Amino acid sequence: MSSNSTDEHTLNVPSPSSLPKHVAIIMDGNGRWAKKRLLNRVKGHEQGAETVRVMARACCKFGIPYLTLFAFSTENWQRPKAEVSALMTLLGRFLEKELPELQAQQIRLSAIGELHRLPDSVRSKLDATKAATRQNTRLTMTLALSYGGRADITSAAQALARRAADGRIDPEAITDQDVSSHLSTADLPDPDLLIRTSGEQRISNFLLWQIAYSELFITETLWPDFSEAEFGAILEAYAARDRRFGAVR
Repeated sequence: MSSNSTDEHTLNVPSPSSLPKHVAIIMDGNGRWAKKRLLNRVKGHEQGAETVRVMARACCKFGIPYLTLFAFSTENWQRPKAEVSALMTLLGRFLEKELPELQAQQIRLSAIGELHRLPDSVRSKLDATKAATRQNTRLTMTLALSYGGRADITSAAQALARRAADGRIDPEAITDQDVSSHLSTADLPDPDLLIRTSGEQRISNFLLWQIAYSELFITETLWPDFSEAEFGAILEAYAARDRRFGAVR
């Protein structure tokens, strides 16, 4: 276990009924974590992968059934080729290394995004890990890889337009639920809680449709330093919020 784990006795996590069912996280700050320590940026991504394990275990322990992690955006392809190549290598290594942990924790791995853009070797490992864990039911951990919220919505609009052009659906009858059912997250509930690490005050094209009523928490903590204790504190603050979904009580 990474050093950012914490003894559960120091946490004050609310009862399961007060917890979110789906937590989404923008994992930001790996590069800055490494820079502060005069390390190569890749070292920051390696440490960030350890934090993924910590958060997956925490969700299992707290009884949160869905966790979605923004791992690589469509815009991230514009980064230096050496860094992108290192990230893809790290992803492939992560998928191989973590399979026993996923099985032990009963975690089902899923992925969303333009997965066809991933290197063949990585996509093969991803498919194998998804297949090996598909029967696990304790936690669905979804990796957003080569993912962009606008592209997700555009793809849903195109699918609905094709159905309308074929006469299978009346354009005037299209509902919010129809759009949701054509997104890459169709089999997931909308996130109740969105966390962004590193203090950046933006969504960065992540789950734009799905987070319409998500509770937002932004922490200055860099992702490799994000701990189970801080996650527990955020869950406690989440439980105290009054979620009205636009209505008045």
